[in-house]
Amino acid sequence: MAGKKRKDQSNPPQQHRQSLAAADDEDGSVSLSKRRSRTPKQHQTDQKAFFYSFLFLSALIDSNLSSKILKQALSQQKEIQEEEDAADTTKPTSFAAITENTNDEEDDDVDSFEGFSETQSVYDGGVVEIDEEDERVLAAFMSKDGGAQPTLADLIIQKIKEKDAAVTEARPLPKLDGNIIELYKGVGKLMSRYTNGKIPKAFKGIPALEVWEDILYLTEPENWSPNAMFQATRIFSSNLGVKKAQRFYNLVLLPRIREDIRKNKVLHFALYQALKKSLYKPAAFNKGILLPLCQSGTCSLREAVVVGSIIHKVSIPTLHSSAALMKLAEMEYCGTTSYIIKLFLDKKYALPYRVLDAVVAHFMRFMEDERDMPVIWHQSLLAFVQRYKNELTKADKDNLDRLLQRQKHHLVTPEIRRELKNSHNRGEKAADNMLFP
Repeated sequence: MAGKKRKDQSNPPQQHRQSLAAADDEDGSVSLSKRRSRTPKQHQTDQKAFFYSFLFLSALIDSNLSSKILKQALSQQKEIQEEEDAADTTKPTSFAAITENTNDEEDDDVDSFEGFSETQSVYDGGVVEIDEEDERVLAAFMSKDGGAQPTLADLIIQKIKEKDAAVTEARPLPKLDGNIIELYKGVGKLMSRYTNGKIPKAFKGIPALEVWEDILYLTEPENWSPNAMFQATRIFSSNLGVKKAQRFYNLVLLPRIREDIRKNKVLHFALYQALKKSLYKPAAFNKGILLPLCQSGTCSLREAVVVGSIIHKVSIPTLHSSAALMKLAEMEYCGTTSYIIKLFLDKKYALPYRVLDAVVAHFMRFMEDERDMPVIWHQSLLAFVQRYKNELTKADKDNLDRLLQRQKHHLVTPEIRRELKNSHNRGEKAADNMLFP
């Protein structure tokens, strides 16, 4: 009987074992039944074999010497692994390997997309209240000869015609394998009616291809659904370098956003989310969307408000914000540029003196301008003085005072004068602290 009891205790019934497993789960530990079975990677297997060998050798070798050998061996193994990883990333990807060369975690994240609900179609950046008088005033500062926004299709067609002067088709095809062309034409049709769910693996492999622009052209991005554009932005912003992401933003995303705002007076929620996702790479966002939009000379107030809402909501690194602000201050003026400048100033970054000097020079360019400046211009000047009045030199303040005698607004100008009067000059505060520690 005692032996039977010990046997029963050593082999608890199934129900009791299940309760023990549940108790373990409640304590925070992971039960064996819930552990994911993963096939060990090659370098993990090699590393395990290495450690077993080391344990055997360490019994035969002096401890000090064995630790040095281990350190040196680990260093060499790390170098070999880094070289193998670098070789894998630099090796061109073939079309046949597209479905194999994808990141499983990223695939799961992208494929879990369930679309956007109807309630999400109303958002801050979508319905924009625009005063018609403001639009009319700002239109006077727009470029009259601003060309159309270039698209990926325009670029590819131009490249094809440069290589083959005999091409006369409206939308010629790049010289690729016929099967590849048919494959990505089919992918394009799927993307044109995509709402949610999985993205074709052939599409997710495009960023790894050398001729990714030509392949993307075959899918006709101008016909993608808004949800497909959002998914594409997620994939390309994560898997392309800054320069390539910049081209995707500039040639695919920006024209689509501008066209949607022009047609519907509002921006589709999925496209707004795509624009927000593009800030995953701030440098590409600045060079591919923000600066080209302002440089076009045709940026409308609606477009500026929509893009500006992204800048206002999303945290942007100081370095990228400083570079963007400096470029905006130096470029040819468009009325909506003042709105974007004001948004960056309101973020209250600690800007380098070089950037502050560029902003002062930007405003001083209007010293001899005979036009009545829009209210947003005066507001951006007020925001600049409010945030950085103590970082300006005496010469800067004297110049701004002369500017205010030429460019006036009955409500804003007195506030600017008051801010300049109640401030100290650059460096004065630091000097006082040195004299009176």
